[in-house]
Amino acid sequence: MERAERLQKIISACGIASRRKAELLIQQGRVTVNGRVVTELGSKAAPGRDHIKVDGKLLGGFPEKIYILLNKPRQVMSTVADPQGRPKVTDLVDVRDRVYPVGRLDYNTEGLILLTNDGGFAKIVSSAGEHLTKVYHVKVRSVPSERALNRLRDGVRLRGGPQLARCRIRPLKEGNNSWFEVILTQGKNRQIREMFEAIGHPVMKLRRTQIGFLTDHGLAPGQYRSLAPKEVERILKFGKSKITREKKAEPTSN
Repeated sequence: MERAERLQKIISACGIASRRKAELLIQQGRVTVNGRVVTELGSKAAPGRDHIKVDGKLLGGFPEKIYILLNKPRQVMSTVADPQGRPKVTDLVDVRDRVYPVGRLDYNTEGLILLTNDGGFAKIVSSAGEHLTKVYHVKVRSVPSERALNRLRDGVRLRGGPQLARCRIRPLKEGNNSWFEVILTQGKNRQIREMFEAIGHPVMKLRRTQIGFLTDHGLAPGQYRSLAPKEVERILKFGKSKITREKKAEPTSN
Protein backbone atom coordinates (compact mmCIF):
# COMPACT_ATOMS: atom_id res chain seq x y z
CA MET A 1 0.00 0.00 0.00
CA GLU A 2 1.25 3.49 -0.88
CA ARG A 3 2.36 5.63 2.07
CA ALA A 4 0.21 8.69 2.71
CA GLU A 5 1.94 12.07 2.50
CA ARG A 6 0.85 15.64 3.14
CA LEU A 7 -0.95 17.08 0.13
CA GLN A 8 1.30 20.11 -0.18
CA LYS A 9 4.33 17.80 -0.34
CA ILE A 10 2.74 15.73 -3.10
CA ILE A 11 1.83 18.80 -5.15
CA SER A 12 5.32 20.26 -4.74
CA ALA A 13 7.00 16.96 -5.63
CA CYS A 14 4.98 16.77 -8.85
CA GLY A 15 6.37 20.16 -9.88
CA ILE A 16 3.00 21.93 -9.86
CA ALA A 17 4.03 24.59 -7.34
CA SER A 18 6.32 25.26 -4.42
CA ARG A 19 5.20 23.79 -1.12
CA ARG A 20 4.15 27.21 0.17
CA LYS A 21 2.08 27.93 -2.94
CA ALA A 22 0.62 24.41 -2.72
CA GLU A 23 -0.64 25.29 0.74
CA LEU A 24 -2.43 28.30 -0.75
CA LEU A 25 -3.98 26.12 -3.45
CA ILE A 26 -5.34 23.80 -0.76
CA GLN A 27 -6.71 26.67 1.34
CA GLN A 28 -8.37 28.15 -1.75
CA GLY A 29 -10.29 24.91 -2.34
CA ARG A 30 -8.53 24.14 -5.62
CA VAL A 31 -7.43 20.63 -4.61
CA THR A 32 -9.58 17.52 -4.52
CA VAL A 33 -8.87 14.00 -3.29
CA ASN A 34 -11.12 11.27 -4.71
CA GLY A 35 -13.61 13.94 -5.79
CA ARG A 36 -13.77 15.70 -2.40
CA VAL A 37 -12.51 19.24 -1.96
CA VAL A 38 -9.80 19.37 0.72
CA THR A 39 -8.92 22.64 2.44
CA GLU A 40 -7.10 21.49 5.60
CA LEU A 41 -3.31 21.78 5.40
CA GLY A 42 -2.73 18.67 7.50
CA SER A 43 -4.63 16.46 5.05
CA LYS A 44 -2.81 13.47 3.57
CA ALA A 45 -3.17 11.25 0.53
CA ALA A 46 -1.32 8.45 -1.23
CA PRO A 47 -0.28 9.35 -4.81
CA GLY A 48 -0.50 5.79 -6.12
CA ARG A 49 -3.84 5.04 -4.50
CA ASP A 50 -5.81 8.30 -4.34
CA HIS A 51 -6.98 10.48 -7.22
CA ILE A 52 -5.54 13.95 -6.52
CA LYS A 53 -6.54 16.89 -8.71
CA VAL A 54 -5.39 20.52 -8.79
CA ASP A 55 -7.80 22.81 -10.64
CA GLY A 56 -9.40 19.70 -12.07
CA LYS A 57 -6.16 18.26 -13.45
CA LEU A 58 -5.25 14.77 -12.25
CA LEU A 59 -1.79 14.40 -10.79
CA GLY A 60 0.42 11.41 -11.42
CA GLY A 61 2.48 9.95 -8.61
CA PHE A 62 5.75 11.19 -7.22
CA PRO A 63 8.41 11.64 -9.92
CA GLU A 64 11.59 9.64 -9.66
CA LYS A 65 13.93 11.21 -7.11
CA ILE A 66 16.93 12.90 -8.71
CA TYR A 67 20.18 13.82 -6.94
CA ILE A 68 22.88 15.62 -8.94
CA LEU A 69 26.29 17.00 -8.03
CA LEU A 70 27.29 19.80 -10.42
CA ASN A 71 30.57 21.71 -10.65
CA LYS A 72 29.15 25.14 -11.43
CA PRO A 73 31.26 27.37 -13.68
CA ARG A 74 31.63 31.10 -13.07
CA GLN A 75 28.95 33.41 -14.50
CA VAL A 76 26.13 30.92 -14.05
CA MET A 77 23.12 31.62 -11.83
CA SER A 78 22.18 29.20 -9.02
CA THR A 79 18.47 29.68 -9.68
CA VAL A 80 15.73 28.14 -11.83
CA ALA A 81 14.81 31.50 -13.42
CA ASP A 82 16.65 34.73 -14.21
CA PRO A 83 14.96 37.91 -15.52
CA GLN A 84 18.19 38.91 -17.28
CA GLY A 85 18.38 35.65 -19.21
CA ARG A 86 21.76 34.60 -17.86
CA PRO A 87 22.78 30.91 -17.88
CA LYS A 88 21.40 28.87 -14.96
CA VAL A 89 22.56 25.70 -13.25
CA THR A 90 19.44 23.94 -14.47
CA ASP A 91 20.52 24.67 -18.06
CA LEU A 92 23.65 22.56 -17.52
CA VAL A 93 21.97 19.28 -16.52
CA ASP A 94 20.05 16.96 -18.82
CA VAL A 95 17.33 15.37 -16.68
CA ARG A 96 13.78 14.32 -17.37
CA ASP A 97 12.13 16.02 -14.37
CA ARG A 98 12.48 19.49 -12.94
CA VAL A 99 15.20 19.93 -10.31
CA TYR A 100 16.14 22.76 -7.97
CA PRO A 101 19.52 23.92 -6.64
CA VAL A 102 20.17 23.32 -2.94
CA GLY A 103 21.42 26.64 -1.61
CA ARG A 104 23.32 29.06 -3.81
CA LEU A 105 26.69 29.97 -5.19
CA ASP A 106 26.83 33.53 -6.42
CA TYR A 107 27.21 34.40 -10.09
CA ASN A 108 31.01 34.73 -10.06
CA THR A 109 31.70 31.78 -7.75
CA GLU A 110 32.40 28.35 -9.17
CA GLY A 111 32.25 24.95 -7.53
CA LEU A 112 30.02 22.21 -6.22
CA ILE A 113 26.28 22.57 -5.89
CA LEU A 114 23.58 19.92 -5.45
CA LEU A 115 20.38 19.82 -7.48
CA THR A 116 17.37 17.67 -6.61
CA ASN A 117 13.61 17.34 -6.76
CA ASP A 118 13.52 15.92 -3.21
CA GLY A 119 12.55 18.68 -0.80
CA GLY A 120 13.35 16.62 2.30
CA PHE A 121 16.85 15.90 1.02
CA ALA A 122 17.42 19.60 0.26
CA LYS A 123 16.35 20.57 3.77
CA ILE A 124 18.79 18.10 5.32
CA VAL A 125 21.69 19.39 3.22
CA SER A 126 20.86 23.00 4.09
CA SER A 127 20.71 22.37 7.84
CA ALA A 128 23.31 19.61 8.30
CA GLY A 129 25.96 21.94 9.78
CA GLU A 130 29.02 20.04 10.96
CA HIS A 131 27.86 16.88 9.19
CA LEU A 132 28.14 18.50 5.75
CA THR A 133 30.64 21.31 6.04
CA LYS A 134 31.25 23.39 2.91
CA VAL A 135 34.90 23.74 1.84
CA TYR A 136 36.07 26.68 -0.28
CA HIS A 137 39.33 27.77 -1.87
CA VAL A 138 39.58 31.55 -1.91
CA LYS A 139 42.11 33.97 -3.36
CA VAL A 140 42.16 37.36 -1.65
CA ARG A 141 43.93 40.61 -2.37
CA SER A 142 47.29 40.97 -0.59
CA VAL A 143 48.12 39.15 2.65
CA PRO A 144 45.79 39.31 5.69
CA SER A 145 47.41 39.37 9.11
CA GLU A 146 46.92 36.44 11.47
CA ARG A 147 45.00 38.75 13.78
CA ALA A 148 42.57 39.60 10.98
CA LEU A 149 42.14 35.92 10.09
CA ASN A 150 41.42 35.10 13.73
CA ARG A 151 38.58 37.64 13.64
CA LEU A 152 37.03 35.59 10.87
CA ARG A 153 37.73 32.27 12.59
CA ASP A 154 35.96 33.48 15.73
CA GLY A 155 32.85 34.53 13.80
CA VAL A 156 32.95 38.10 12.59
CA ARG A 157 29.88 40.34 12.71
CA LEU A 158 29.14 41.76 9.28
CA ARG A 159 28.19 45.41 8.98
CA GLY A 160 24.46 45.65 9.56
CA GLY A 161 24.25 41.87 9.58
CA PRO A 162 24.32 38.86 11.91
CA GLN A 163 27.14 37.40 13.96
CA LEU A 164 28.59 34.60 11.86
CA ALA A 165 29.42 31.16 13.21
CA ARG A 166 33.01 30.17 13.82
CA CYS A 167 34.86 28.80 10.82
CA ARG A 168 38.18 27.19 9.95
CA ILE A 169 40.74 28.95 7.79
CA ARG A 170 44.15 27.68 6.75
CA PRO A 171 46.66 29.07 4.24
CA LEU A 172 47.06 27.24 0.93
CA LYS A 173 49.49 29.37 -1.07
CA GLU A 174 51.52 32.43 -0.21
CA GLY A 175 52.27 35.29 -2.57
CA ASN A 176 51.36 38.88 -3.26
CA ASN A 177 47.77 37.68 -3.18
CA SER A 178 46.97 34.83 -0.79
CA TRP A 179 45.03 31.57 -1.21
CA PHE A 180 43.14 30.09 1.75
CA GLU A 181 40.96 27.10 2.49
CA VAL A 182 37.80 28.12 4.35
CA ILE A 183 35.48 25.58 5.98
CA LEU A 184 31.97 26.74 6.89
CA THR A 185 29.21 25.09 8.86
CA GLN A 186 26.63 27.67 7.79
CA GLY A 187 25.83 29.22 4.43
CA LYS A 188 24.85 32.88 4.21
CA ASN A 189 24.54 34.57 0.84
CA ARG A 190 27.94 35.98 -0.24
CA GLN A 191 29.30 35.05 3.19
CA ILE A 192 32.96 34.50 2.30
CA ARG A 193 33.13 37.57 0.08
CA GLU A 194 31.70 39.76 2.83
CA MET A 195 33.92 38.17 5.50
CA PHE A 196 37.11 39.09 3.69
CA GLU A 197 35.78 42.50 2.69
CA ALA A 198 35.19 43.13 6.41
CA ILE A 199 38.94 42.79 7.08
CA GLY A 200 39.99 44.78 4.01
CA HIS A 201 41.03 41.91 1.71
CA PRO A 202 38.48 41.53 -1.11
CA VAL A 203 38.00 38.14 -2.75
CA MET A 204 39.54 37.75 -6.21
CA LYS A 205 38.60 34.13 -6.90
CA LEU A 206 36.31 31.73 -5.07
CA ARG A 207 35.32 28.11 -5.60
CA ARG A 208 33.59 25.49 -3.50
CA THR A 209 35.57 22.27 -3.59
CA GLN A 210 33.64 20.07 -1.18
CA ILE A 211 30.20 19.50 0.36
CA GLY A 212 30.70 17.17 3.31
CA PHE A 213 32.20 13.97 1.89
CA LEU A 214 31.38 14.98 -1.71
CA THR A 215 34.38 16.41 -3.60
CA ASP A 216 35.02 17.95 -7.01
CA HIS A 217 37.51 15.24 -7.98
CA GLY A 218 36.84 14.18 -11.57
CA LEU A 219 34.36 16.98 -12.26
CA ALA A 220 35.57 19.85 -14.43
CA PRO A 221 33.54 23.11 -14.34
CA GLY A 222 30.25 22.48 -16.13
CA GLN A 223 30.31 18.73 -15.54
CA TYR A 224 27.95 16.82 -13.25
CA ARG A 225 27.13 13.34 -12.01
CA SER A 226 24.30 11.58 -10.23
CA LEU A 227 24.84 10.72 -6.60
CA ALA A 228 25.25 7.04 -5.86
CA PRO A 229 22.47 5.46 -3.75
CA LYS A 230 25.00 5.02 -0.91
CA GLU A 231 25.78 8.75 -0.98
CA VAL A 232 22.10 9.69 -0.87
CA GLU A 233 21.44 7.32 2.01
CA ARG A 234 24.43 8.66 3.92
CA ILE A 235 23.08 12.20 3.68
CA LEU A 236 19.53 11.13 4.60
CA LYS A 237 20.95 9.49 7.72
CA PHE A 238 22.20 12.89 8.86
CA GLY A 239 18.61 14.09 8.89
CA LYS A 240 17.37 11.05 10.80
CA SER A 241 20.10 11.40 13.43
CA LYS A 242 19.35 15.12 13.80
CA ILE A 243 15.66 14.43 14.45
CA THR A 244 16.63 11.83 17.05
CA ARG A 245 18.97 14.29 18.81
CA GLU A 246 16.33 17.02 18.81
CA LYS A 247 13.74 14.69 20.31
CA LYS A 248 16.14 13.65 23.06
CA ALA A 249 16.84 17.32 23.81
CA GLU A 250 13.15 18.17 24.21
CA PRO A 251 12.05 18.70 27.83
CA THR A 252 9.90 15.91 29.20
CA SER A 253 6.58 16.62 30.84
CA ASN A 254 5.42 14.89 34.01
